Amino acid sequence: MKCRGVILCLVYCFLVFTAGCKKADVKPAVGLQVVTTLFPLYDFARTIAGDKAQVTMLLPPGVEPHTFEPKPEDMIRISRAGLFIYTNKYMEPWAEKIISGIDNRKLRVVNAGERATYHTALHEDEHGHSGEEGHGRSGMDPHIWLDFTNAAQMVDTILDGFIAADPGNGGTYRQNALALKSHLAALDERYRSSLSTCITRKLLHGGHYTFGYLARRYNLEYHALSGISSDSEPSAERMASLVRGIRSSGTKFLFAEELLSPRLTETLAQEAGVGVVMLHGAHNLSRDDLARQVTFFDLMERNLEQLQKGLQCREK
Repeated sequence: MKCRGVILCLVYCFLVFTAGCKKADVKPAVGLQVVTTLFPLYDFARTIAGDKAQVTMLLPPGVEPHTFEPKPEDMIRISRAGLFIYTNKYMEPWAEKIISGIDNRKLRVVNAGERATYHTALHEDEHGHSGEEGHGRSGMDPHIWLDFTNAAQMVDTILDGFIAADPGNGGTYRQNALALKSHLAALDERYRSSLSTCITRKLLHGGHYTFGYLARRYNLEYHALSGISSDSEPSAERMASLVRGIRSSGTKFLFAEELLSPRLTETLAQEAGVGVVMLHGAHNLSRDDLARQVTFFDLMERNLEQLQKGLQCREK
């Protein structure tokens, strides 16, 4: 293990030492060990793995990923794995730093988003002018999994990682990935059909810029209150501008994001005289949803129902 920084090395060595002092009857994990960062990767990886590998998620349930900071024990989990999967450098800027500090020749690292099509986040300022979202970031929108064609590309990339790490079970991994991509294609068609009959095509979101890929894919006009990161703070002028936009749009609902505080959204909705409906960005799960083994598809089906309600879509 190569460490950068004396304190980090000491912490790492202490954790390794104490781990070795645990009961001797604890058996080592069997099969390929896979560590993923966010929930979409975890769900895709566990589907591809079936019973041939053990998949875990680095992000604790309910934690917001944009502000997540890995701990020394997270580095140990990754260093002991055979496969580490992250989304992209925009979503997890810390991932590449961790990788550079790990000396494990058997560890294969997968950037799941390397084949995806990326777009910049077009975020309006308080004057209603659109531009590339800044806040000290590149402006690249990292939420690529919410375009299901990107999600299918991610599945292919993750599959390649599994086969490289465990070629003996390649046939099983390919079969499971093919079924997963078929499910994604059917979901994409269901979204396209269901959202083609909506009375309004404005997706007004009282939170951070999460649903840009989804909106682009289904020809929706997306407006978010704040920037890419969930800790972006909108100005009073920006909030007033969005309230005016809600009123002039004729929409009856404002969207909020699950797992994040709806306080600002509810304030805007009350000011504009509209209702609130929830969407899920699928970055992570609540502890209850994780215990119930909720899947990415469960979340996306729930989102479709909420979009149909919020955009006032007609039944075909």
